[in-house]
Amino acid sequence: MSTETSVPFPRVSGLGPADSALLETLLKEAPIGFAFFDTEARFQRVNRTLSTIYGRGEADCEGRTPSDVLGPADAAAHEAAIAAVLSGEPVVTGEHHLAAACQGGSATDPNWAMSWFPTHGVDGAVNGVAHIAVDLSDRHKVEVALRRSEERYRSLLRASNQIVWAAGPDGRINEDCAEWRAVTGQSYEEYLGRGWLDAVHPDDRERVERDWDDAVADRTVFDATFRIRTRSGDFRHYQSRAVPIMRDGELVEWVGANTDVTTQREADEMRHRLTQQLGEAALRTVRLQKATSDLAEALTVNEVVRAMAEIGQSAVGVDRTAVALLDRERLRLRVLNPEGVPEIPGVRTRESGLDYPNAMTMAVRERKPFIAGSPLEMRALLDDDPDVVTFLEHTDERAWVALPLLSAGLPIGALRFAFNRPRDISEEEKVFLEALAGQCALALERATLFEREHRTAEALQKSLLPEALPDVRGIRMRAFYRSGTQHVQVGGDWYDAFPLPDGRVAGVLGDVMGKGIKAATGMSRVRNALRALAFSMPEPADVLSGLDRMFEATEREEQITTLAYFVLESDTGHGYLGNAGHLPPLLVAPDAVPRLVETEPATPLGLTSPREHHKFFVPPGNTVVLYSDGLVENRKRAVASGLEELVSVASQAPAEVVGDPQKMLEYLVEGMLAGYEQDDDVTLLAVHVPATEAEPDN
Repeated sequence: MSTETSVPFPRVSGLGPADSALLETLLKEAPIGFAFFDTEARFQRVNRTLSTIYGRGEADCEGRTPSDVLGPADAAAHEAAIAAVLSGEPVVTGEHHLAAACQGGSATDPNWAMSWFPTHGVDGAVNGVAHIAVDLSDRHKVEVALRRSEERYRSLLRASNQIVWAAGPDGRINEDCAEWRAVTGQSYEEYLGRGWLDAVHPDDRERVERDWDDAVADRTVFDATFRIRTRSGDFRHYQSRAVPIMRDGELVEWVGANTDVTTQREADEMRHRLTQQLGEAALRTVRLQKATSDLAEALTVNEVVRAMAEIGQSAVGVDRTAVALLDRERLRLRVLNPEGVPEIPGVRTRESGLDYPNAMTMAVRERKPFIAGSPLEMRALLDDDPDVVTFLEHTDERAWVALPLLSAGLPIGALRFAFNRPRDISEEEKVFLEALAGQCALALERATLFEREHRTAEALQKSLLPEALPDVRGIRMRAFYRSGTQHVQVGGDWYDAFPLPDGRVAGVLGDVMGKGIKAATGMSRVRNALRALAFSMPEPADVLSGLDRMFEATEREEQITTLAYFVLESDTGHGYLGNAGHLPPLLVAPDAVPRLVETEPATPLGLTSPREHHKFFVPPGNTVVLYSDGLVENRKRAVASGLEELVSVASQAPAEVVGDPQKMLEYLVEGMLAGYEQDDDVTLLAVHVPATEAEPDN
């Protein structure tokens, strides 16, 4: 092929004139650039496409060198390629932005693939260089877009703390993952194969390796969360997910992503801890409220101790609970429940001075909680005292908490919890136990005061009621009294019976409204005045009138007092009954239906009205019962229905009960209070006339 520009393109062997013309047309019109250089690197022929690329006319290129036509960079590249081909290189290739080089274009201009290869003459010798330029703009754009997409994807992965990795069909890593190695510090060789597992936390590795092997064997998605040792030596949490890539039914590789979830995991753990702490705090609050409620119901010291033992087991999980009271004068602690502290020979566990080394004395002396989570801590806190060592050698207890019981800042005792296993007490538990000790101290103080008042009330009540009922031939008298407030306060109910100078016997049952000292003193005045009046003018109407006058002079109007008073002949069972606003007596006969002894309605004492009395007869074998409203009335039962029920209960009394006044009283109380909560004093006085003693001798 000739390179002389003055000579037309020769006919190619095997092509006719028409074919040569077609080839000429293709070279000129084709979108591919063509050029031919002679051995001096001069353009011999340039088609329109290439000259346009160069920004020149075809005639401007022919006979000139690349340096005359192109910019310095592209000219140097052309000349270097031509020289290489002329030196024997079979082909030289490259890519260039020719328009950018010639016209100052940008990187968005067409991208061309350049090829240079030798041309040969008829004799086969190299007589020039052929140059072809192919427009790669579309491919280049696709590649640029793909590269940008990849860069963006990788940037997104880095922003989301993700590491993308790949593995072969057998699950072994066979290509690098720089991001993984940057995190773990592994070398390329350490990472390949199954080496990545060496970076997994030892506690997680067996599980992760097993899950990975199962996924590879079953060709299922691998999804696991585990810890990875980082380059710095600490561990971070990663979630790893890998999917099998299938092609034509065959597994070709695994592609996965590891996501750093440390922050999320820590946040979840923090939320879990907070939720758990809030739950535990709420539970402690509920337990403290329950303990407060239980202790509020404990009236005596023993009840407080029993309640604390139950609270210690249910709310704290202790194995032993002990409560001790402090004798301030002797400076000694006495355990109230001996079973709360194990008895060890030679060791003072039940009672000791404050100078004796144990958990409770330490808590009282220092007025703060004493906590020992193990026997070693106990020995250290108590300086290896010999008694402490002996105690620890013989007890099954392994952890202790002792708290002072304080009242107005002063110790009144100590609370001791013991566990049969070592136990760490958190700050939250410590606060809870201190609050529990505070409630225990209040309950103990209240119970101590209650018992003191209880003893005082019992003594006062005993002094106001007769020590014994009179022993009268032909009459059997019995009484029953039960306080509705368990003797916390003195009640206003009372009964009395005494012989009169004329040989008759007098009896009374009354009720002063209210409780406490006020009611008790009012009852005492009425009782003493009644006795004094009865000895001078014993008839019921006279006694009630005298009491009215006494009331007007000494008692307040709101001090309502009711009573039923009778005088009875012991040999006949006849007598008189006066009623000052009190409930009607109950008459029980062995051979008749019980009935209420109804009298004309009357007013309580102090409310001026004409006083009357009525004949009163207790047949032989019968029993008459006087009672207070506490027997028939309560929050759930009105007086009227209570009276009806009283008659009904009495009608069901067995014969042996009807003939025994003491049994009759107990029977009536049991029957009337069954199913009801006693909320008032219950007082009864029974007068029984035995049949044998009432009948005349034959």
